Parts: sequence; C-alpha cells; structure tokens
Amino acid sequence: MSSALPPFSCTYTPNMPALLQSLQCSVALSTYQAGKVIFLSADKQGGLRQLPRNFDKPMGMCYHNGRMALATQHEVVVLSNGAGLAKEYAQKPGYYDALFVPRASYYTGTVDMHDIAWDVQGRLWGVNTLFSCLVHITDEYSFTPAWTPPFISSLVSEDRCHLNGMCMVDGVPKYVTMFGQSDVQKGWRPGVTTGGLLMDVQTNEVILDNLPMPHTPRYFNGQLYCLLSATGELVQVDVANKTYEVISRSNGFVRGMDMIGDYLFVGLSKQRSKSSEKRTLPVAQQPLECGIDIIHLPTRQIVGNIRYLNGTEELYDVAVLPQMQQPGILNHTTPQHQRALHIPNGCFWRGDDETTQATQ
Repeated sequence: MSSALPPFSCTYTPNMPALLQSLQCSVALSTYQAGKVIFLSADKQGGLRQLPRNFDKPMGMCYHNGRMALATQHEVVVLSNGAGLAKEYAQKPGYYDALFVPRASYYTGTVDMHDIAWDVQGRLWGVNTLFSCLVHITDEYSFTPAWTPPFISSLVSEDRCHLNGMCMVDGVPKYVTMFGQSDVQKGWRPGVTTGGLLMDVQTNEVILDNLPMPHTPRYFNGQLYCLLSATGELVQVDVANKTYEVISRSNGFVRGMDMIGDYLFVGLSKQRSKSSEKRTLPVAQQPLECGIDIIHLPTRQIVGNIRYLNGTEELYDVAVLPQMQQPGILNHTTPQHQRALHIPNGCFWRGDDETTQATQ
C-alpha cells in the first residue's frame, strides 16, 4: 500500500490544522529511524503541511527562546531562528515566518545521546545513554559527566541502565528515567518491560520503580508527567506519595512529548521489527501506529491525531514551536545554510557576487 504513496504520507483528524492555528504553533518531530526532523504546520488552504529535513539519526530535541538543539548520531547541532532570513529565502520567498539555521555543532562522538535541554545558566545538558550519565555539552570535551546514578560504579561505554529521559524543573535537571537498576553491560535487558525507574537527580531518590519502559519525564504547570512506552500510557506522577495516575492510553510505543496551552502532543511508534523486547509488550497486543496523539488535559481526552502511512515507523522526540505557523529549517549538510548570515541587527543572504539584506 505505502509504495504508491508519496514519502511521509499521513492521515490526520479534520480538526488538526485548525487546532494548530488556534494554538499559533507548529510541531517538530525527530525520527532516527528515517533520519529526519519533520516540521508540521497548518497550511493556508486548511490542510497540514510537512517539511522534512535530513539529519543523521536525530533523537533528542529542545527549543528555547528561538534556538533548537538536536542530538544526532555523532554530534549535537544547535540551530537559531533567523526570522528575517525567511522573507528572502530563494526557494520560497515570503513563505516562512521563521527559519532555523545551523549555528553550532558539538562533536560528542557516538554516545547514543537521548534527551537534551538547556539549563537556567544557558548550559546544554544531555542524557548520555552509552555512558549511563547526564553530561554537559561544550566545546572543550566530547562530553563532561555531570551526574551518574548512584548504583553505577564506573564511567564506561556499556549502557548499563539505559538512562534515556531527563526533566528540567526551574531550569535545572531534576528527574530522569531509565530501564533498569543495573551496573553491568546492558544489564537492564532481562527485565526491560518491568524494571524501569524514575529518579530524582538532586536527591538520588527512586520516585517510582517497576515501570514498563519509562521515557520522556516532563514538568508542566507544576505537575510531573511521564510516558510508559511498553503500555502506551501517559501518566501523572505524585512525587510526594510515589504513585502515578494514568491520564490516557495510546495505540503505540509512546515516546516524546511537549505541551502548549491545555494540550499535550505525544509521539507514538510502531513495533520495531527486530526488537525481541517489543514483541512481548502489553501495548503490542494489537498493531501499533506511528504519529502523534493530542491530549486535552482538562478532559483527559485524545482530541486529535496524526498517523504516518509510510516513511517512518519510529519517532523519538516531539517539540512544540510556539508563535510559528509556517517555520522552515535548513540542515548543516547542504550548502544553503552557508549563505545565511544572521547578526544582532540584521539578516543577509550571501550570493555568488553580492549580499542581499533581509528584514530583521
């Protein structure tokens, strides 16, 4: 069926374009399986527009104050929104209302970086899954270890606990998720569907254990949320009582989440065909779907969705881009970005023989 469709064909509920318009936002997805970052926006004809860009195994994403950071297979790429560049972008002049352009690359090496985020001091943090630690990402080292679970005895490239998710609270790392409390190489695998943990980074306290493949801890409006991938559940965590409540269930391996207004955008993935762990997941008792579910938190209802028919079967992260209804993005592997000049008081496109000033 999918072979006759254009790449990244998808279906979506009829309310999706209007919802994005009313929220005045677009949504970014990362799919390491397809090697793409995809921007989703409402188009001017009342439909849904997609803009995919090639990146090497993109995973964790974060957006803050006009900048986006993206963890890829060998590096972390930082892009900045040069909105003034959009008006004179040669491929589609006057079309975009934002344009993300690469501005820095940190060569971390292949460390299986998962979630990333900026802290209140502007430092970039990452979840270094291969070395089982949280790290600072700078231009001095491949990475600088900053926190390690207390049961990890040494810094080695053995993916001992499959540390994957990181949550900022008040601009500092606070909570993390992992698949198991193990201090041996890939020791989380035997109990992967039941041994997950949610931990407090600042106290080293285990908040929840025996979780079914937890991902994506996020703190919104004073509440802690988490995704339980093996059961397809979005949960709200009561930290004080060390309990959780199921908010909604999705028909997919849930991973990647962001919020705007009263709406949570949650990523779904299909069953990985070569993964023995996923064959026994509770959520995999029926065919899984790849896309996004939109949950209205006040009613706890799934009020819209997007479903991919081809092109990708696995998503990693979801990021909301506020106040952007037609954003564009350039990657760092093609020459277009080399012509984009963005300085504090202006934007310019550099041509072969001249420089064209764009609107700030």
